[in-house]
Amino acid sequence: MTDPIVATAPPAAAPVQDRGRLGLVLSGGGARGAYQVGVLKAIAELGPRDGPVPFDVICGTSAGAITAAVVAAHAAHFRAGVVNLERVWRNFSVEQVFRADAASMLRAGLRWLLALVSGGWLAPPPRSVFDNSPLRELLERHVNFARISDAIEHGHLGALAVSAAAYRRALSVAFYAARAERAPWLKGWRRGEPAELGLDHLMASAAVPFLFPPVRMGDEYYGDGAMRQSAPLSPAIRLGADRLLVIGVRTASTSCHDPSAPRSQPPSFGQIFGFMLDTLFMDGLHADLERLERDNQLIDAVGPDRAGLRHVAALVFTPREDFAAIAHRHADEIPRALRVLLRTMGAANPGGAALLSYLLFEGGYTRELIALGYADAMRRRDELQAFVASASCRATTPG
Repeated sequence: MTDPIVATAPPAAAPVQDRGRLGLVLSGGGARGAYQVGVLKAIAELGPRDGPVPFDVICGTSAGAITAAVVAAHAAHFRAGVVNLERVWRNFSVEQVFRADAASMLRAGLRWLLALVSGGWLAPPPRSVFDNSPLRELLERHVNFARISDAIEHGHLGALAVSAAAYRRALSVAFYAARAERAPWLKGWRRGEPAELGLDHLMASAAVPFLFPPVRMGDEYYGDGAMRQSAPLSPAIRLGADRLLVIGVRTASTSCHDPSAPRSQPPSFGQIFGFMLDTLFMDGLHADLERLERDNQLIDAVGPDRAGLRHVAALVFTPREDFAAIAHRHADEIPRALRVLLRTMGAANPGGAALLSYLLFEGGYTRELIALGYADAMRRRDELQAFVASASCRATTPG
């Protein structure tokens, strides 16, 4: 890849005061994250050309954490950051995320086979299906964490949070860096910890269970941030957001389905795994949004003092189309060796398009998702502009 995620930025713009506490929440979703890039592209085009990021608080999970870090690094010049982000996603290939050459796929398959038939005697079980070291190399070259610190220090950004799941403690941990001092929190299975954010936090947040290996930080191993994340809106609110712009990666319609799924056969492993990822990345978000709506209704009925809550306005973007159907159209774009492995797993067989939609890091697919996100945002441009520009909305916390 020749296009960097973080390009040389123009001279720093002066921070904008009194922009309000607008939070951006980006869910996880692997290759589906291209949709979020499309929505951000529309937001950038609707705003001033050389303006700063309109969000005071940015929170991301899994692939959304990586996008959140890139946006935060360009907080002084939002549009320039989104342009570079889009350029990368438009030209993505699987090899930039995990090893998909024939030798790597054969090696992975043989190791799983040896571990299975020998009970681990001939070869220890692999830590994951895929080797995602190319993603680490990509992020190490192109994500400038020092620029994120500068953005927070100079007032272009209030806070950035990256969520990961702590396996030993069985907690959802939101690692955050913030301009104003924010006390750590612990509620239920959710914890907020101040941190000097770096590469390991992003890799941990995006470590989808089974597919990618967990990441060790200190004496703890961490995996994908969507695990144990029962309240994905909470970190943004606790970091001071009054309003939330939420970008998901699965349609909210209950009628979506995988067009390749057979009606008269039991689900394949790929179909089950795709269903699990849907649950992992989106069910918590939709449940938290429903809880937020109920709390807002309670506040409207009895008032914030009696309810003991704050009112938080939320604007939500989710795709109008089923990504499994789009992935099914682009299935032939993945490398041949990976296609063989996915077919073995059931992801390239009938019913496996949902799983494929999370792994299809190929330009044809990601470009279509970017275009879809952009179109969805532009279709609601008046509502979007009013929400982003508003500083008078009341701010509820679901917890």
